[in-house]
Amino acid sequence: MYKRIMVAVDESFMTSQVMQAAIELAKASGARLAICHAIDETILAQREMAMMLPNSVGKTEARMRLGAQGFLGRLADEARAAGIEAEIRLVESEQKHVSDMLIDAASEWQADLVVVGTHGRRGIERFFVGSVADRLVRKGHTSLLLVRGEESDE
Repeated sequence: MYKRIMVAVDESFMTSQVMQAAIELAKASGARLAICHAIDETILAQREMAMMLPNSVGKTEARMRLGAQGFLGRLADEARAAGIEAEIRLVESEQKHVSDMLIDAASEWQADLVVVGTHGRRGIERFFVGSVADRLVRKGHTSLLLVRGEESDE
C-alpha cells in the first residue's frame, strides 16, 4: 500500500507514539521510512534578535542542528532495530512555517504518506500557537496519518 512513509517528529511527548505507528505501518506495508524534523529558525532571523545577540545566533543554530541530528539518529536506530529501512531528514528555514517545510520535504522525498502527531491543544492556546497537523491537513498534497495524543487535564 505505502512504500515511502515520512514520519514528522519533534521532541515532545508524542514522539514515541508517532514513531511506533510509523514503524508498525512500515513493517506491514514493507515501506521505507524517512524520519523528518523541522527546525524553525524564524525567531532567530528577526532583526531584533540578531541585533541583541549578534555572535550567538549562529552558535544557537549550530547547537539546534547538532541536537536534532542526534535525536534523529536515535530514532533511525530504533526503526532499523525493528527491521525498517530508515533515513533521516533535517529541514530548516528562517522564513517558512514548519508545516511548509514538512510539505516540501515530503514532496522532495516522494513520500506517499506522512505520519504526524497531534498535541491536542484546545482553545486559546491553539489559536495563538497554531497546529502543524491542521496546516498539513489543509495545505498538504500527501496522504496523512494523524496520531492523536492523549488529552491531559491541564
